[in-house]
Amino acid sequence: MPAASISHLIEDNCEVQGQAARLAEFAVRALIAEAELTPKPALVDGRGPGAHTDLSLKLMQRSAQALRTHFECMALASFRRIPSLGLREKLGAIGRSAESSMLLSTGGVNTHRGAIWTLGLLVSATAMGSTCPRTVANWARQIAGLPDRYAPSRPSNGLRVGRRYNVTGAHGEAQAGFPHVIDVGLPALYRSRELGATEEQARLDGLLAIMRSLNDTCLLYRGGVTALQTAQAGAAAVLGAGGVATAQGWKLLLQLDRDLINLHASPGGSADLLAAALFLDFTANLPLPEI
Repeated sequence: MPAASISHLIEDNCEVQGQAARLAEFAVRALIAEAELTPKPALVDGRGPGAHTDLSLKLMQRSAQALRTHFECMALASFRRIPSLGLREKLGAIGRSAESSMLLSTGGVNTHRGAIWTLGLLVSATAMGSTCPRTVANWARQIAGLPDRYAPSRPSNGLRVGRRYNVTGAHGEAQAGFPHVIDVGLPALYRSRELGATEEQARLDGLLAIMRSLNDTCLLYRGGVTALQTAQAGAAAVLGAGGVATAQGWKLLLQLDRDLINLHASPGGSADLLAAALFLDFTANLPLPEI
């Protein structure tokens, strides 16, 4: 092979490696931004653990950093690929390795299992060659719809709760193309920015918009239908008051926080989807290499 061709291949490979690292960086940044967002209703944030007894902000930050290499591997496995059974199974293997790293970094605490699934799919789909949120979500939907022969047979808490309450959970959200990210979270984020909200306020409004309609299996698992209805009604009240940028909206947000803490329930599924929305927002203007 001519030296010029070899040089071109090396340059292309370096560009792909750099792009994979950037996508991993955006995924980690999205997880940390979600964790640090304050005040969130009953979720870990800058004030404390929310409704949790085994989590902290430092733990969430450390867990997110432990996932960086795995997100990068997902991106590298997916560049200029199309959804396929082989890719789905490779991503599943990387995801299970990511879970092991997460548990090792947290001393066995589940901080980001749902986020590994959600952001892993979106990192992979973005690496396929688009930063258009709807296109990325559609490719992620195609991946999520494929079976993984090597997935553990034991159902997760989310799947068990989904069956009990007849809701779809994280897998259903992905297989539907992330409607609560594309049609709910991102529009609310953009709308609040346009109305002059601060970035923190806009992100809180995005979270509340997701909470208002999502059948969050984390809430159902920890507090049943009462917790879900409390979260949905409380989020609707905040947004109905004009969002957290208004005095009444802020007051209602803090009341919702107290109500959910009293129920020992937190909207972890909604938080994962906010992180997904932030990831897509971060990557929206990211140029992808031609390879």
